[in-house]
Amino acid sequence: MTSTATPAPAQPAPSGAGDVPTWLPLAAVGTTLLLWASAFVAIRHLGQDFSAGPLSLGRLLVGAAVLGVVALSRGVPRPTRREWVSLVAIGVLWFGVYNVALNEGEQRVDAGTAAMLIQLSPVLIAVLAAVFLDERFTAYLGLGLALAFGGVALISVSTSESAGHDVLGVFLCLLAAVVYSISLILQKPLVARLQAVHVTWLACTVGAVVCLPFAPSLLDELGGAPASSVWWLVYLGVFPTAIAFTTYAFALKHMSASNLGVTTYLVPPITIVMGWLALGETPPTMAYAGGALALVGVAVARRKPRARADAPAPA
Repeated sequence: MTSTATPAPAQPAPSGAGDVPTWLPLAAVGTTLLLWASAFVAIRHLGQDFSAGPLSLGRLLVGAAVLGVVALSRGVPRPTRREWVSLVAIGVLWFGVYNVALNEGEQRVDAGTAAMLIQLSPVLIAVLAAVFLDERFTAYLGLGLALAFGGVALISVSTSESAGHDVLGVFLCLLAAVVYSISLILQKPLVARLQAVHVTWLACTVGAVVCLPFAPSLLDELGGAPASSVWWLVYLGVFPTAIAFTTYAFALKHMSASNLGVTTYLVPPITIVMGWLALGETPPTMAYAGGALALVGVAVARRKPRARADAPAPA
């Protein structure tokens, strides 16, 4: 007696696949990159009127207020206890430590150099993914890590030899890159279940609470700052914080963490052009070589090993 083979049922599409047009996550990434590049320039400009902590608090308060209006209009988020742990960690690290470290770092290095240093994060993300997400640690990853850190060393030397720059500024920017990388790994599971705007709002609010000790200094500096600088502070809170972090979280929901991290390669050249046009600043010559070496290291680290040819399947 012969049996008729029943066709296998179609596999369900991955979560999030097919829900949105292909171009929408790319548009979200493009928006994020432009706004984050402008943030490096705005932070450097505002360093004349605001110190690192008060600038972080002001930016986060504005961002949390704007995000709260949008987030609550879409319902009240209900994270689990485990998700709350990740949200608090992201708020403390990405919105708190990252902002204070980057703001203080840009008091010491120009916007373009800071942007190049932050781009070490894709390599760190790949390393963290290998450790915590069971991704392979390849020879390419090890080589890329070495090249990237060599590039950072060149940037450190170039900035320490330039007027108005020091190694502490480089270290603070690297600290910002580290906490950004950790936060991205923590955020990926959250956006799979929670809305991107809810994740961003809750983490931003936690970051603002962490920075509340800077409130007295913020009030003093707001009183002495020109109106234009106050409006730039509001810009940082609305656009590079509320909008850009939300579009980034949305893109993270529809792209892998590693692939999304690679897109930030475009931030340094955009920042350098913006810094030159708005501030008349450019990184030291050797910093360009260090930045290029770091980006080559990131590209090598993300290279995938060549797959072996599969044996032919039996007929």
